[in-house]
Amino acid sequence: MKLNKYIDHTLLKQDATENQIDCLLSEAREYDFASVCVNPIWVEHAKKGLEDTDVKVCTVVGFPLGATTSAVKAFETKEAIQNGADEIDMVINVGALKSGNLALVESDIRAVVEASRDKLVKVIIEACLLTDQEKVLACQLAQKAGADFVKTSTGFSTGGATIADVRLMRETVGPDMGVKAAGGARSYADALAFVEAGATRIGTSAGVAILKGELADGDY
Repeated sequence: MKLNKYIDHTLLKQDATENQIDCLLSEAREYDFASVCVNPIWVEHAKKGLEDTDVKVCTVVGFPLGATTSAVKAFETKEAIQNGADEIDMVINVGALKSGNLALVESDIRAVVEASRDKLVKVIIEACLLTDQEKVLACQLAQKAGADFVKTSTGFSTGGATIADVRLMRETVGPDMGVKAAGGARSYADALAFVEAGATRIGTSAGVAILKGELADGDY
């Protein structure tokens, strides 16, 4: 198993500098990660920095709260793809889900899926804010709306991925949809445990440390 190709090498901090992004890109080239995950402002820069590699450029939409309108999320998606994004990680409307407005949650996801055309869409359900029943509903709605992945967390709320959440999400979506565990993988053993629980991607800023067999600091 090539664990490097499970990793979305991530830098989403609001104070990330160009030098830090360039370091991320250099590491992604060296370790041949699945993707880099950056804020939309860095997509074009990242695409240029990775143009002679097979490392994808992933960006975030409706991030981190998921509380922008569907039209705005769709616009963000289209612009990101125009700038070179290969993958879109969108945040669901958490408030709508918890209010029981499932139609709005589904249509919100579908707006991004339709705007993405053939690009990969991962749906961040922010599991730390949901009951198990809500997690199942969120995954089912993402699947129904045509998304490619469900993802545990933004890394900006009250917690990241857990083994239990990844296992529940995998059981809910079945074998054919992707599951991304974001936050919580700080070591090679952590990453392997998420994969064994059903994750097909791991979102982390600790990809280099993980592959070196080191224990990383931080919370994402």
